[in-house]
Amino acid sequence: MAQASGTPSVDSTGHDDALGAVSGPLSADSASHDGLLAQASGTPSAGSAPHEAAPAPEAGTQSGDSAANADPSSPVSGTQPADSAAPSTPVSGTQSTTPTPHPDTDTATGTPDVGTTPHADQPPTDRAPDRPHAHTEPHPYTDAPTPPDALPTGTPMPKGRPPQRPKEPGGGLLMGRPFGVPVYVAPSWFLVAALITWVFGGQLDRVLPELGAARYLVALFFAVAFYGSVLVHELAHTVAALRFKLPVRRIQLQFFGGVSEIEKEAETPGREFVLAFVGPLLSLILSGIFYLAMQPVEPGTVPGVLLAGLMVSNLIVAAFNLLPGLPLDGGRMLRAVVWKITGRPMSGTIAAAWVGRALAVSVLIGLPLLTQTGALGTNTEDISGMDTVTDALLAAILAAIIWTGAGNSLRMARLREHLPDLRARNLTRRAVPVETNTPLSEALRRANAAGARALVVVDADGQPLSLVREAAIVGVPEHRRPWVSVSGLAQDLTEGMRVSAELAGEDLLDTLRATPATEYLVVEETGEIYGVLSAADVERAFVKAMARPN
Repeated sequence: MAQASGTPSVDSTGHDDALGAVSGPLSADSASHDGLLAQASGTPSAGSAPHEAAPAPEAGTQSGDSAANADPSSPVSGTQPADSAAPSTPVSGTQSTTPTPHPDTDTATGTPDVGTTPHADQPPTDRAPDRPHAHTEPHPYTDAPTPPDALPTGTPMPKGRPPQRPKEPGGGLLMGRPFGVPVYVAPSWFLVAALITWVFGGQLDRVLPELGAARYLVALFFAVAFYGSVLVHELAHTVAALRFKLPVRRIQLQFFGGVSEIEKEAETPGREFVLAFVGPLLSLILSGIFYLAMQPVEPGTVPGVLLAGLMVSNLIVAAFNLLPGLPLDGGRMLRAVVWKITGRPMSGTIAAAWVGRALAVSVLIGLPLLTQTGALGTNTEDISGMDTVTDALLAAILAAIIWTGAGNSLRMARLREHLPDLRARNLTRRAVPVETNTPLSEALRRANAAGARALVVVDADGQPLSLVREAAIVGVPEHRRPWVSVSGLAQDLTEGMRVSAELAGEDLLDTLRATPATEYLVVEETGEIYGVLSAADVERAFVKAMARPN
């Protein structure tokens, strides 16, 4: 069964797409405060009032609108201003707002376009680089589909030490890494294995009474073999995803089957259909293999009973996952068909999700009725009150999983539809360059005069060395700021902390996840500094995208 990010799947193919998508917002090292640089120096926040008129900028600084950086096509030596923000809105314990987009400015003069708000008079900043620094390509896609994790609030990031990469996804007992994808057995699997052993052992007592207590060992072997079949089903999805160059975070075997957490969606409806269909196809093939293996085996023996049980169970897995509703594989196939017809993946998701919800209601009501009426081959005279309760409980759990998976699929599809709005260029804060020995009070004065909200430490040639962390500024008392240099409050730039201004959507989140930090240096393709991107700003934009209606 295929499913959206972070949702457990029934039986076999929960494709965790996203961002877990895409799931869980970014967290910053410390609370991000709008206008923090202005507040720290005792002047009004940049977001509290419009800037006054500004003359032409000095060398090394380009002025722009109070809510905008200059046009990227106009290279700026050393710095590209980023905006001060609007009034703060608390999100996830932080006080800050998402910076507004950067309108273009005149590329010849550096003056704002008509209609923009002019700046106040602005003194020259530190000297800019004499030459553009080489642009460093962002890190490739790595680890979880969810927004990048960062250090807890208030935790200082050691200077000179590269940020730690995210840990393994975890999720239980690691069993191996077929095709480079970790396979985990969740603790809930042991519960269902014990349940299967108990139920199947009771059936063996009627078929093979001579086994005695050994029947439970045979039943345990069946439970392990059955979940081995589920793993093959999941590996089919994984191999198909890797063939389509879609990263797979992990495979997890759990209570009701398995989940293949595929972190990105297929690019075409055809690939989506294939990706969903290969799982049930492998289960059908396994069922056929077990059927053929039964032919030379005597039916009343242990091998015959095991092969028959594996044949039937794989057939049930295939049939159940082919039901046309999300988050099952059949729902993914239905989504692909509607996507192909309408040309809109969101339309396919909506259709398949609502069919999935209808399917959940059908399972909740229909499964107990089918059992009670004997439609599933059971003898109604043998059905006890405990069997009725068990059937109802099983139906309720299955229905809840299907209903929840369908809802999560809708939410993740809505998120992906709005993810392209997350653009590094639009979220970047204006920054001013300061040299390593600049006192913090002077750096704050320059930042406030320029309407900037970030500081970039540069060397004598104007090359960026580090980023001054907001949390570190807050921790310095005002009376000590003239004697504290900015270099002592900065996090050294590592390769992953340089991000392209052109990054957007999932590519932006993937890059930030690869190197968790609180601030990132945003550069143009030419290597020119564009500004500083705060993880807290991306977090707020991510939450806003999640809350936006379709």
